[in-house]
Amino acid sequence: METTLDGIRDIKVYQNKEGYRFSVDALLLYTFANMRYARNIADLGTGSGIIGLLLARKYSKASVSLVELQESLYGLALKNIEINGLSDRVSAVLADIKHLKDTFAGMTHDLVVSNPPFRKPTTGRLSSGQERAIARHELALRISELAEAASYLLKAKGRFFMIYHPERLLEAVDALRQCRLEPKRVRFVHNDADAESKIVLIEAVKEARPGIKIENPLFIYNNDGSYTAEVSAMYGDGR
Repeated sequence: METTLDGIRDIKVYQNKEGYRFSVDALLLYTFANMRYARNIADLGTGSGIIGLLLARKYSKASVSLVELQESLYGLALKNIEINGLSDRVSAVLADIKHLKDTFAGMTHDLVVSNPPFRKPTTGRLSSGQERAIARHELALRISELAEAASYLLKAKGRFFMIYHPERLLEAVDALRQCRLEPKRVRFVHNDADAESKIVLIEAVKEARPGIKIENPLFIYNNDGSYTAEVSAMYGDGR
């Protein structure tokens, strides 16, 4: 499959030209993950590795595992680790998130992130091509299975950061709490001030007490179509 070489902040990634490609979602989730310190990080459903690689830059002493089911994307993640000079701290793992117990020891991670498929197979337009369809629709992973995997990996008080669709927020909250992951922060993302939210960012803490903070909404675009100051700062290039 033909690839392109793209960059975001200080990370370069090869992506399949016609397959699954990262979007601003990756940058939103990377920024939302705000732990002061992390030693072991896992990016579940990493795709080409973009979020995990960004986090490896943010947490310069952390070991990062990029977990991917699809071989095409796993191959890109391996390549992207190398071109960013992070082979000493970042590894890619070809594995099914539903069966992480076969690959990882439990209670070993401080921080887990995921940009999971959030569209049910019977809703929305299926993405063209298997790679994009699996990445965006629940063909190979359900939210309950993702929550179980994140809880298995995390130490007590470890944090799970995910991005999801607001329409399914309550479903996500139920799944997380059933796996001892207590939602603590929620932030709704809107294209602009006049648009309804199409993205929600969620932070859950393992074995935490109940109590949730709803943060101010995040707007991606100004009225003239330019990025808002907050999103421009996320890109780190002053645009």
